[in-house]
Amino acid sequence: MRAITLKNFGGPEVLTLSNNLPQPLPADEQLLVNVKAFALNRADILQRRGKYPPPAGESDILGIEIAGDIVAMGKNVSGFGIGERVFGLVGSGAYAEYCLLDQGMAMPIPEKLSYVEAAAIPEAFLTAQEAIFSLGELKENEKILIHAGGSGVGSAAIQLARQMHATIFTTTGTAAKKPKIKAFGADYILNYKEENFCDDILKLTHDEGVNVIVDFIGAKYLAQHLQILQPWGRLILVGLMGGSKTEIDLSRIQSGRLQIKGLAMRARPLSEKRELTQRFMKKWLPLVINGTLKPVVDHVFAFDEIRSAHEYMENNLNIGKIIVEIQ
Repeated sequence: MRAITLKNFGGPEVLTLSNNLPQPLPADEQLLVNVKAFALNRADILQRRGKYPPPAGESDILGIEIAGDIVAMGKNVSGFGIGERVFGLVGSGAYAEYCLLDQGMAMPIPEKLSYVEAAAIPEAFLTAQEAIFSLGELKENEKILIHAGGSGVGSAAIQLARQMHATIFTTTGTAAKKPKIKAFGADYILNYKEENFCDDILKLTHDEGVNVIVDFIGAKYLAQHLQILQPWGRLILVGLMGGSKTEIDLSRIQSGRLQIKGLAMRARPLSEKRELTQRFMKKWLPLVINGTLKPVVDHVFAFDEIRSAHEYMENNLNIGKIIVEIQ
């Protein structure tokens, strides 16, 4: 099979399209999927740089979400058939013509969706679901700050929060992205490069602040985040792009009865990832099918354009997901 391999760790130039690699063999509860499309994620860039190794036992090939056709199944698989279109999260190995997918994390691709659209869903919507509801416990009509409104997770999170009639604040560093982010359902889009988004939120909420923050930044904004959380507010750490080490004013956490919760998807036990997949299928996939929720695809690259795809992501040019199509 063809797959994207690494000569060593480094920049996009280390990515190589290799031929004649062996196909993986499905275990008892796994599907072997002929991958038609996969999505890029920040985790891929970190793994490419040698900073985010795959979980033990997983492939060294990059990539964590796929869409394609089932071509083989383990002996204990039930409910699926050869040739069926499926999509889902994988531990690793998505940048290849064939990839293993656990049956508990496999979802049937809705008839109206293409492989490209389906590949844009798993990581973005499952992460958003867990951050906003399982950990953030967002309630009807609450206020939420979702950073990186133009990202894959950000675009999904805005759509999910809109279903709760929340007041949605989001950030972007590019003024040109604001109209598209607005279309996702955000109420207020703040340019963090030109504005103090925390001051703006306090003004817009008459000093009340927000109930939930979905944070991809970490240390850089922690002190400000603690100041804009309402009593009983929940800060959900999804990423650490602004660093991992900082001082914390514990008195603010204590007096505000605040909660700080961490979310890491890839390292979670398989049983938990199966559960969150089933939650999504039950509650949110029907809204994808009827068009209420939409996967956001920014750009589609060819398999041999993988270096350009990584450069595109690193330059923060995308609004929504970056997809690679295998033909």
